[in-house]
Amino acid sequence: MPTVAFHTLGCKVNFYDTEAIWQLFKNEGYEQVDFESKTADVYVINTCTVTNTGDKKSRQIIRRAVRRNPDAVIAVTGCYAQTSPAEIMAIPGVDLVIGTQGRGEIIHLVNEVMEKRQPINAVRNIMKTRQFEELDVPDFADRTRAFLKIQEGCNNFCTFCIIPWSRGLLRSREPESVIKQARMLVEAGYKEIVLTGIHTAGYGEDLENYNFAALLRDLAEVDGIERLRISSIEASQITDEVIDVLMSSPKFCRHLHVPLQAGDDAVLKRMRRKYTTAEYAERIARIRERWPEVAITTDVIVGFPGETDEMFETGFRFMQEIGFSEMHVFPYSKRTGTPAARMEDQVDEELKNERVHKLIDLSESMQLAYARKFVGEELSVIPEREAKGAEGQGLLSGYTDNYLQVVFPGDSSLIGQVVKVRVLEAGVNECKGERIAEPALPGAASF
Repeated sequence: MPTVAFHTLGCKVNFYDTEAIWQLFKNEGYEQVDFESKTADVYVINTCTVTNTGDKKSRQIIRRAVRRNPDAVIAVTGCYAQTSPAEIMAIPGVDLVIGTQGRGEIIHLVNEVMEKRQPINAVRNIMKTRQFEELDVPDFADRTRAFLKIQEGCNNFCTFCIIPWSRGLLRSREPESVIKQARMLVEAGYKEIVLTGIHTAGYGEDLENYNFAALLRDLAEVDGIERLRISSIEASQITDEVIDVLMSSPKFCRHLHVPLQAGDDAVLKRMRRKYTTAEYAERIARIRERWPEVAITTDVIVGFPGETDEMFETGFRFMQEIGFSEMHVFPYSKRTGTPAARMEDQVDEELKNERVHKLIDLSESMQLAYARKFVGEELSVIPEREAKGAEGQGLLSGYTDNYLQVVFPGDSSLIGQVVKVRVLEAGVNECKGERIAEPALPGAASF
């Protein structure tokens, strides 16, 4: 049986794409082996290019694969492969470069490399691509939450971001295909489905008479789905129609990840973000008015070119006022080829790090404040993994629908199931809880 090993860098979409590529190999009779511990016949490296560091890490992993088995077929895909195919082809030992489109041909191309032993550059012009590439994932290795990719690409062209050039323009998956895969995931036993994409809630912008709200409505009708989570949504996309749909079914998780990126209007304008802080705040207030217990998490970029102390402090106060339940804080990192990388007023690294730590402290205080609201409450948790407990106590760790990580006593048979848990103690990164025993059925035997 031929063997294949994978290494994935970057975002959730990349992990989804790797799983989809694995299905193609699996259907051809391949066995998947661990990238680090076993030698494979084929190595597939799914690369990231969101920062210059992502490029560097991708090159390191490619070279590691070549060293592990110089006779193997080394196939490189993903965002870095899309933007810099010649750079990757120049690495000795690379046999195949395929970007973020045309991955359905990977088996055919690997076979061609094996037969002719000639390197192949299969990267296409992504900006000309207008169709979503259908790659099904009926199940996920070692995951209790299923990811469902509903769209590809982005039309925003923020000044700090290379992604439109690596993923192309926005392309939505056909609604029938999304619903079909949702049903497959339910049949595979998944209780929670996370909708994901490059610009997830932009879904439908390229379709006629069908939008993101319509897709949410149709997914909520799929029997067997217990939780639907949106991986990310822009503030402008939280329309009243979307809010109405979210309110219409208990399946929708009380959690929205709404990227802010900066809390100062001048910085947002330089980033080419399509909203002001006032517009952002209005949308958050609107959703909280209808859904008071919703967890709002966000992304923030610190030290964007031209960000003064005053702009940072304005942003800090704005984030305090919003009161996020968690912030993912990133120092601005130059990405070659983007307008922001060419801006002259770059922020000093030391100052950038100071600001990052201030925002991390703020995030932790807001996390704790949000978690404390739920102490004593009964919440549903889907355990994802076993956790270490004192004196060998069996503990499980998982997330509530409103994105609190809870650790509680239980055995591994509960992983992937929906479990009722009472929150006993709030924490910054995790809360402590206890399992609530299910009531015995009438007439059931007791032991």
